Amino acid sequence: MICIPAAAAVHSLGYEGSKIAERGGFMIERKTLRLSAMLLVVGFIFYVVVGLLHAEGPANNHPVVFAVYAGSAIWTAVHLGQFVGMAVIIAGLLVLYFALDIRARGAAWVARLGAVSATVALGLYAVLQAVDGVALKQAVDAWASAPDAEKAARFASAETIRWLEWGIRSYQSFMFGLTLILLGSAVALTARLQRAIGYLMGLSGLGYIVQGWVLGSQGFSGTDTFAILGGYVLILAWIIWLVVVAWRTKQSSTAPTP
Repeated sequence: MICIPAAAAVHSLGYEGSKIAERGGFMIERKTLRLSAMLLVVGFIFYVVVGLLHAEGPANNHPVVFAVYAGSAIWTAVHLGQFVGMAVIIAGLLVLYFALDIRARGAAWVARLGAVSATVALGLYAVLQAVDGVALKQAVDAWASAPDAEKAARFASAETIRWLEWGIRSYQSFMFGLTLILLGSAVALTARLQRAIGYLMGLSGLGYIVQGWVLGSQGFSGTDTFAILGGYVLILAWIIWLVVVAWRTKQSSTAPTP
């Protein structure tokens, strides 16, 4: 195999310096990297802001929290908004996969599996929001308005949907966490970006793995809340770092610090 220096390859292919960036001897399409960073920023901010509108209550105290959910007029809209936010985040991760353009055999397979996991995670999130945002809302509304003779049966139906939500959310957290671990590993293995970004992606993925386990075994407990907050902090950290790298990357940029 004949190795051509990155700068010479760019010149021979006729790329403009404003489009291509060199990272550690590899080529990264700068516009694609910036698109990934912007999608991740917009998606994350939108997801968090919409989540602040979510009706809150003691999540594992079903009689109390179901009454809160029944009283929410924007429940379904909030969950649709959360799905949109997650879809934009996943899109940002998929664009990052293409921006890295990893071709080394082992790392390439890790990145491909990360892209597949991202797609599965989005599919599971769509199912989750359909169950939580539509089915659960209809069930708690039916329970709240039911005559006394029917309330027990209506409550049991709502609780069954709640447990189904736990299961789907648990596995969605597993897959989203796996996505971050795989793509973070690809970043760290190839050093096309700062390796620390990959490490932070992996750590945030572990946070989602913990969330998935807690959700599946305890539901919405305090432990899950800490895992969610930890995951948010780590995701915000590596997204900000990625934005800085994407906007500072130039054709003549030097290799990243491991």
